[in-house]
Amino acid sequence: MSETVLPVIDILPLTKVNFADFGEVIELDGAQNFAINQGFTQRYHHLSEVELSEAADKAIINVFRSRRWGHPISLSMVEQHPLGSQAFIPMDKRPFLVVVASKTQSGEPKALHAFVTNGEQGVNYATGVWHHPLLILAPEQDFLVVDRSGAGDNLIEVNLATDLQAQIDLNSLIEQHITK
Repeated sequence: MSETVLPVIDILPLTKVNFADFGEVIELDGAQNFAINQGFTQRYHHLSEVELSEAADKAIINVFRSRRWGHPISLSMVEQHPLGSQAFIPMDKRPFLVVVASKTQSGEPKALHAFVTNGEQGVNYATGVWHHPLLILAPEQDFLVVDRSGAGDNLIEVNLATDLQAQIDLNSLIEQHITK
């Protein structure tokens, strides 16, 4: 019996333009900023917006500690949060991968897109954006996560149709971004 070989997905640099259809890139580069605290602190203002679907919802802050997946990574599922946005901000300066899916007219995943951060960027997935769970290049990495808390189920997971599945070979990315 032959094993199905998944196509390797192209990985683009994470930029505001490349990621605009899926949410916001959280980064200091180009951000509005000004001095506060008698000039001892620079405030980088309004980097992203938390989306909440109901007035009773609350924005909450979490820390996620993630472990690296095996090699290669099979991209066979995605998830979405239909009731609010979800932001991931690395707590160190290590790059990570962002995998999202564009949608069909009916809202189902259509095509995968992969990005690599520069280690100083975070992402805020817009409400309802299909994305893969955290994919890191380091053995372990912590993220500050801004999320929604409130009534209702804010997580939908789906297995991708076989023709949408792909894989990522981390070896070259790890060499390029972690061993520096």
